[in-house]
Amino acid sequence: MKRRGFLLAVMGGALAGCEGLGGLLGPPANLYTLTPKSNFAADLPTVASQLVVEEPSAAGGLNSVRIALLRDGTELGHFAGAEWADRAPRMVQILLTESFENTGRIVAVGRQAIGLRSDFNLMSELREFQAEYSRAGGSPTVRVRLTAKLIRQPRRSIVDSQSFEANLPAGGADMRAIVLAFDEALGRVLRQVVEWCLRRMATGA
Repeated sequence: MKRRGFLLAVMGGALAGCEGLGGLLGPPANLYTLTPKSNFAADLPTVASQLVVEEPSAAGGLNSVRIALLRDGTELGHFAGAEWADRAPRMVQILLTESFENTGRIVAVGRQAIGLRSDFNLMSELREFQAEYSRAGGSPTVRVRLTAKLIRQPRRSIVDSQSFEANLPAGGADMRAIVLAFDEALGRVLRQVVEWCLRRMATGA
């Protein structure tokens, strides 16, 4: 699959919000999205099952279109003038679904919203999805962590649960370099989740 660009055009005329007590309109934010994974292990099994990918849960600071940053391990903030094109958990749900489709190793996969009758559900929680700064003026490290549970239907029994994480230093302090690091770090997590999930589904546990 051809890697698609992740910088979306700024929405002309969009209102980015108000700033200050005077309610002055700020400039529109640059919108970013990330890419699904398309390269997987050659020995992945083919599964004759249907999978529903549920939207990950997330704490309030991450359940947002705003791009999170963490300073000194305790201060959670957001980048000014830059946003995700969708709420982070929904974006991850869509990218997971597309990544499963890109394997060509599953009969059917879809998001919860489309009403697919499933053999398995993938539930997850987005625990970390931020750029972390350890010192002023330096480039951040992007941290992505997703905990996942594979649920067999219709009994809703847990087949397995795992935590997947990637940490990647950004190649620079500018927003493009930071988003590239998000794309690579999330891509590593997507690959791990998809391969783990397909292997567990194939065992028929």
